[in-house]
Amino acid sequence: MKKILIFTAGFGEGHNSAARNIRDGLEFVGGSDVHVDIIDLFDECYGRLNDMMRSAYLQAINSAPKVWQGIYNFLDHSRAMESNLVALSRMRRRLADLLSETQPDVVCSTYPVYNFLLDEIFAHGRQRTFSQITMVTDSISINSLWYRASSDVYLVPNEETAKILRNAGVPEEKVVSIGFPVQLQFALPESRLSIPDPGVQEAPRILYMINSGKKRAPKIVEGLLEIKNLRLTITAGRDIKLQHLLADQTRKESSRVEIMGWTHKMPELLMTHHLLIGKAGGASVQESIAAECPMIVNQIVPGQEEGNWELLRQNNCGVLAEKPADVADWARKAFEKDAELWKTWKKNLRGISVPDSALRIARFLLDRCAPVNVPLSLNGRIGRTDPLKGEEPERPRGSGTTHGKKLLLCDLHTHSTYSDGKLEVRDLVDFYGQREFDVLGITDHVVDDAKVFGKVCRLSGLVLPNKEMPEYFEVLEKEKKRALDRYGMILFTGLEFNKDGVRAKSSTHLLGVDLKEPIDPSLNLEDLIAIIHAQGGLAIAAHPHVNQSVWGKNTLYLWDNQDKFAPLIDAWEIGNRDDLYNPVGLKRLPFIANSDFHKPKHIHSWKTMLFCEKDPESIKQCIRVNRDVALTLYRDHLFGQGMQKPEVESENRGPVILPEFRPIAA
Repeated sequence: MKKILIFTAGFGEGHNSAARNIRDGLEFVGGSDVHVDIIDLFDECYGRLNDMMRSAYLQAINSAPKVWQGIYNFLDHSRAMESNLVALSRMRRRLADLLSETQPDVVCSTYPVYNFLLDEIFAHGRQRTFSQITMVTDSISINSLWYRASSDVYLVPNEETAKILRNAGVPEEKVVSIGFPVQLQFALPESRLSIPDPGVQEAPRILYMINSGKKRAPKIVEGLLEIKNLRLTITAGRDIKLQHLLADQTRKESSRVEIMGWTHKMPELLMTHHLLIGKAGGASVQESIAAECPMIVNQIVPGQEEGNWELLRQNNCGVLAEKPADVADWARKAFEKDAELWKTWKKNLRGISVPDSALRIARFLLDRCAPVNVPLSLNGRIGRTDPLKGEEPERPRGSGTTHGKKLLLCDLHTHSTYSDGKLEVRDLVDFYGQREFDVLGITDHVVDDAKVFGKVCRLSGLVLPNKEMPEYFEVLEKEKKRALDRYGMILFTGLEFNKDGVRAKSSTHLLGVDLKEPIDPSLNLEDLIAIIHAQGGLAIAAHPHVNQSVWGKNTLYLWDNQDKFAPLIDAWEIGNRDDLYNPVGLKRLPFIANSDFHKPKHIHSWKTMLFCEKDPESIKQCIRVNRDVALTLYRDHLFGQGMQKPEVESENRGPVILPEFRPIAA
């Protein structure tokens, strides 16, 4: 088993994007012979302080770019990092502990600060037992932080960046031009899309990706809509107000305008549009290159993004247009004269596109692990043939349906970034899978827009919009197979229907678990439950009683009307995060315990343990009948970090409330 740690940070999406895509490449190439962890020690060690630092960083690059440029230049030319590592002592200790605990074969950093900490940990001649790889996520304008600390190898996105590092004194043999790790969809034949040339064959399709610079967005859209036959797709992230504003602005042109919120489908969008308009972010620029989609850059953050634009400029793959009027002018010019300019940009992109970069990087990292106990094939896949030729990876031992009853560790109430969770769906699956959970339910929030509170929640951008439900179901359906293949974990698609009123006694949160298709959240509770059951799912009352340990709005409608709803509800949460609702036990209602997971620290909470066969129908029936159901207060040091879950007869599995003793007191 190859063990690879990838360290990242949330200061710029390029670092996290690179880390995730490298992980996906490693899992695709290495299959079950690779164990990969992505770790953000800034977030893990500093929590709220890290959130404040990230917020300040975003505020600086979006509202005060000159201030950020000064900070960037200071970090580039000073030795402040080396002389102030004591401020990161908590991170250094945690990093040292992780290395000792996991004994990795490779440590890969997508953020440069980790290399300084590694230098301090391995000072005074202490020998490393792993390969240290740095994935440089910027192009051309490279801050010296990237190469001032030690690394065995620096992987860089392109040859232009490789020259910068060599000229700065990095030994040539340590610099490898390999591409920026983009998502696997750009490389895999079955997901690779193509689009006809604009003009006679198809109307030009423009993708306008709004990150910052939101005040200029209406002006840019106004100019673009003046171009005849243009089809426009706008992504506005989680800014619901901006989505509504643009929807009102484009109402008369709705037949050729699509407005989207936050989406997982960026590779598909880039591969089905002729032109991208957006800021020169590292991930955005590199994905546009991988998709061979020319770019109009409408904003550059001083410092790291200057090099991203320079890469496009040097290769004549796009244009800079920072004024709204110039954006529309260049879009018009791109498609004039039979799209002559666009075709030039497109041709030049083919020369620098590396769509399979994540797979190349994966093979490189796995090669740095060898030799261990499994030989590498000639193409770099561990015990496999080329993954691009379509062979299915082998399932890990123990995956799939298990015949015979076993003790299953379950959490059926979690949230991803589709609503107000902190982890993306794939990261959430990995988080639970690596901790050897058997069953996971992802239940992102949906709201009833007919109610005032529903409208307010919708404006927050922290709930799953109705129009994004099909994508949500599609993403979870794909993750079900990966969760089973990689971890032997059953994944349920779910929703948390929020029906909040003015008072706690008029408010309800209802979980639908193992849903097959979207459900309209505006339906009344009886109809919602009926449709959940018609789809074969579970209807679970979420936090139905008074919260004691966690601040939050109480949702007591189901509890106060249990005579009506008890016959309809499959289970009631008796444990939600740190709360135990004793009245659920006193009433002898069918019970379940969940974490209501929003961020990693919520893993330390009440969970359910089922004694049944490991298949979806047996799991749901066990909950409905509510026999052989137990609670456990989960702690990471008991089940995580590669330790095996205890068998049923083990006496060391934390505080467990056995199924034959229905809990009546905390």
